Amino acid sequence: MSESPHGVNHDSYRPVVMGRNGMVCSGHPLASQAGMRVLQRGGNAVDAAVAIGAALNVVEPLMSGIGGDGFIMVYRKQSNEIKVVNATGAAPYAATRERYISEGIPMKGILSVSVPGLLDGWAACHEKYGTLKWGDVLDPAIDLADNGFPVSHVVARAISADPMLQQFPTSRAVFTRDGRPLTAGEILYQKDLARTFRDIAEEGRDAFYKGKTARSIVRFSNEQGGILTLKDLADNHCRWQEPISTTYRGHTVYEAPPNSSGHVLLQELAMMDTLDLKSLGCNTTESIHCMVEAKKLAFADREAYVADPEFVDVPIAGLLSRDYARERARLINPDRAVENVREGDPRRHQDGGQKRRKAGVFSEREDTTCFCVVDRWGNAVCQLQSIQSAWGSSLIAEDTGVLLNNRMTYWHLDPNHVNYLQPGKRVRHTMNPVMVFEPSSNGLVLVCGTPGADTQVQTNLQVITHVLDFGMTVAEAVEAPRWRHTQNPMESTVPHTCDDELQMESRFPEHVREGLRKKGHSLNVLGKWDGPGSEVMIQVDPDTGTLSGGADPRRDGYAIGW
Repeated sequence: MSESPHGVNHDSYRPVVMGRNGMVCSGHPLASQAGMRVLQRGGNAVDAAVAIGAALNVVEPLMSGIGGDGFIMVYRKQSNEIKVVNATGAAPYAATRERYISEGIPMKGILSVSVPGLLDGWAACHEKYGTLKWGDVLDPAIDLADNGFPVSHVVARAISADPMLQQFPTSRAVFTRDGRPLTAGEILYQKDLARTFRDIAEEGRDAFYKGKTARSIVRFSNEQGGILTLKDLADNHCRWQEPISTTYRGHTVYEAPPNSSGHVLLQELAMMDTLDLKSLGCNTTESIHCMVEAKKLAFADREAYVADPEFVDVPIAGLLSRDYARERARLINPDRAVENVREGDPRRHQDGGQKRRKAGVFSEREDTTCFCVVDRWGNAVCQLQSIQSAWGSSLIAEDTGVLLNNRMTYWHLDPNHVNYLQPGKRVRHTMNPVMVFEPSSNGLVLVCGTPGADTQVQTNLQVITHVLDFGMTVAEAVEAPRWRHTQNPMESTVPHTCDDELQMESRFPEHVREGLRKKGHSLNVLGKWDGPGSEVMIQVDPDTGTLSGGADPRRDGYAIGW
């Protein structure tokens, strides 16, 4: 039994938050409050999701905002349907390989900026499923931006760690006091962003993509030597997509399709489903080793086959085939870590023998945010939104208050790579929203997700198995010791190279770490709570309807129930 204050069978230092009428888990307490405020006013999960996403733009600005992009998974209980809104923007029309090849893609600045897609996704979801007025769901964010809020320690540390944010005039004016970074407890005002949100509340998405804000962003881009145009913004539209899925321990797990990396989690789970993970033990040398080896195999497949499906034929049916999962799982050596893992051939398991077109024919930490909502009617949203790395490009566009992304840093410039930069193409993403349904009633039982770039599908693998295999509460699952494997040269962010190593929080017992070393893993032991990600998770009891929420203490995550 656990000796921690809120542990049941495993350690937990926060309680499981419970409710019957609604649950919100997000990356910041004020954003969670914004979502709960909307639910209590009669809004549904989609109304709350827009409110939370907009509030996070204000209170967690380093992670996400309308200058970036995202994925939104929506479950409608009455119709028993799941839809994914792909709100990722494309590379600008002027973003050619020739434009970048001489100096490479910069990590910061105006040439790191891709077309922002997030706001269009919010608007499309709200138009289809929202019940409250569009302006009403944006009110909490407008209030927080206009009247200010106290900066958290997490945000304060992030401001002080970004020299460009402190130096560039428009960003410096917001996040510093005459060049001194804001410190924890100081009030952050974002008057320009509040004004932009008011325009969007009154005029809708066109205010951002065709109106005054669009013109300001493009003018700013031109002045800084960027390549964004009015056509780039006007042509941006989200995609409604069907989710992809696999089964794990009899449950159905849904993910976002490519250009998301959601298939990686599904491949990992399908391989783990061939093993008796419970007999290997929770967070033991043996179970961690098998999960890491499955991750390597799935990442090798991603590197070879997955990009924007409008440019590349992705063999997704083959990648998710159970026969293919068994074939790949047989490559896992229980006694030894394998180096130089190669992709398999999922096309042999693809209906009709689909062929992949070559690309070009048609350890850095990502600062994304994830949040989950379940409403009183049983509807749910799992949403990820991002400006890529911390503070994105570090540039606020003119007087809009909009912090622009640096998503261009996910592209490859090798024309033989599947994720090769082409104008109008959407880059391969690491964001992946997750929902899990139980077998007997096909009812929703888990909604979860995390930021963390390439760690996302690894963290989600860990927390899902913690709950389904080892019976952890959601609080225990998100707080459990965490690992992340880095695999050269398969990192999403330029230059795409990294050390081959297994990063582990020091809360893992020494005998577990030593066992992994003996199996051939190169370990990088982190601080007790320095592992990646910021998981949020909601569990639904199919018998009582009780909603249980857990939010990762590694950042500012917070769960609120009603």
